Amino acid sequence: MSTYLIGDIHGCYNELMTLLNYVNFNPNNDVLWLTGDLVEKGPDSLSVLRYVKSINKNIRLVLGNHDLNLLASYSGIFHKKPKISLNTILKAKDIDEIIYWLRCQPLLQIDEEKKIIMVHAGITPQWDLNTAKTCAKEIENILSSDNYKLFLNSMYGDMPNDWNENLTDSSRLRFSVNVLTRMRYCFNNGRLANFYEKKLDSGISKILKPWFNFKSQIHSEYTIIFGHWSALQGRGTPKNVIGLDTGCCWGGSLTLLDWEKNKYYQVNNKTIKKNIITYYRNM
Repeated sequence: MSTYLIGDIHGCYNELMTLLNYVNFNPNNDVLWLTGDLVEKGPDSLSVLRYVKSINKNIRLVLGNHDLNLLASYSGIFHKKPKISLNTILKAKDIDEIIYWLRCQPLLQIDEEKKIIMVHAGITPQWDLNTAKTCAKEIENILSSDNYKLFLNSMYGDMPNDWNENLTDSSRLRFSVNVLTRMRYCFNNGRLANFYEKKLDSGISKILKPWFNFKSQIHSEYTIIFGHWSALQGRGTPKNVIGLDTGCCWGGSLTLLDWEKNKYYQVNNKTIKKNIITYYRNM
């Protein structure tokens, strides 16, 4: 049995299948971890959803911000104008089944044996692991319940951006969603800086830094796998933090990590002939 981990797919179905075929992925024996954002931007989000759903027993998936946006759009909640790719999904004959399945997916995956944590965006330095588990579970519980539309209607917004155990209801859930699915930078005191997405210049770098550059006990005990931040191209993270989003939907690559072999496989979106680039992970 092999363990494969893949970054944000964003509807790039052909690249996904090219990678899986190349490593001889066996959905009956192997385990496939996905960093979320299955949909939007790429050409065939519906095929990605249908395929991942079809092998659900051997999938370890976390929801990303674009996956949540799909759930909101299905519910008639539009944060932004729906992309064409979303409209295609929403008109699919099996949309109800897809949405129910997606609503039941987690936002945090942990393998205690391999010491792997997967999350779409990251884990705020203001949380320990138990808090991360609790907050992720709270979102999972309401998403899979009959009240999920109330949550989706209140999840958008940058505030609150500071963690407090006493946060309740929609404020607490919104903070957790922003951490797990949107976060990139934090202020020096750990507060979220969701408004900022560009590279840091010399001035901004004095007040902001990437979430993974804060000291954390979690980093020392687990390897954190995340997506969401394609601009990093998998570089610039600490030893035990791995970014797998390499911007396939933007003309970059889709990246797969073979956990047991410590080996990366990449297929580029731009090339007609899908050549695979391989290299080993620095341990």
